[in-house]
Amino acid sequence: MKRSFNYTRKPAWIRMSLLTNRDFNTIKKRVGERSLTTVCEEARCPNIHECWGEHRTATFMILGDTCTRRCRFCAVKTGIPGEVDLAEPLRVARTISEMGAAHAVITMVNRDDLDDGGAAVMAATVRKVHELSPECSVEVLSSDLMGDKKSLEIMMDAEPEIMSHNLETVRRLTPGVRSRSDYDRSLGFLRTVKEIDPQKLTKSSLMLGLGEEKHEVLQTMDDLRAVGVEIINLGQYLQPGRTNLPVVRYWEPEEFDELKSAALHLGFLHCESGPMVRSSYHAGDQYQLIRQRLLRERA
Repeated sequence: MKRSFNYTRKPAWIRMSLLTNRDFNTIKKRVGERSLTTVCEEARCPNIHECWGEHRTATFMILGDTCTRRCRFCAVKTGIPGEVDLAEPLRVARTISEMGAAHAVITMVNRDDLDDGGAAVMAATVRKVHELSPECSVEVLSSDLMGDKKSLEIMMDAEPEIMSHNLETVRRLTPGVRSRSDYDRSLGFLRTVKEIDPQKLTKSSLMLGLGEEKHEVLQTMDDLRAVGVEIINLGQYLQPGRTNLPVVRYWEPEEFDELKSAALHLGFLHCESGPMVRSSYHAGDQYQLIRQRLLRERA
């Protein structure tokens, strides 16, 4: 039986948009009609109304809605996944094309039941998006693929513009927060991306509020820079359900500002830091800013 936790009262600076407009309803309808899954819905993201209603962006989650891991912070369903849907890449790509998206984020459930962890389906999805929307950049938010380099090579062969993998929390808390995951394996995943393609942009995200100390967050940022990560997102953990870990504390907006300054000082090209930031928050704007900066530096 799962343990139940009470919700922690949210401070005044936690504010969620509830904008339900035409764009929001259009995206919701398309996702439903094509039997697609979004992390926006499955993970109960607090920014869903802003992203769908204001920015017309969504983070698509492929390979089903059932994860083979049971991370204690996550609201995604856990269990035995169904068969791989080989038609899913085309449905996702068509939806992204109809949205007119300039940047697409595609994530995945952990599929430890598959030999390649789902890398081939992710690669097929990236290729289909590029085929139907040639001007659309693609950001892959991958599982750790159990650290298998061959699977990572399959995924990267599709040439997504950004490879992302979330470290989620600090080393000390990882065993109690992330199921069947390993801090060093995640760092190794990001390091291997750079070994395969030194020019590939890499990204990671951290949740704050699970009991970490500031010096541990700074050490984690150091660890990410040591493996070449250029983009980092820092956000406040919010308990999605009573069976998920409770919030230990809410970091104040000023603290997020301080961490952003520290991240830029460490050499990250971009840092999105704030209570409502999530791994895909303003992802398209991030990519355009970094792309323009790199083009100027290489000119």
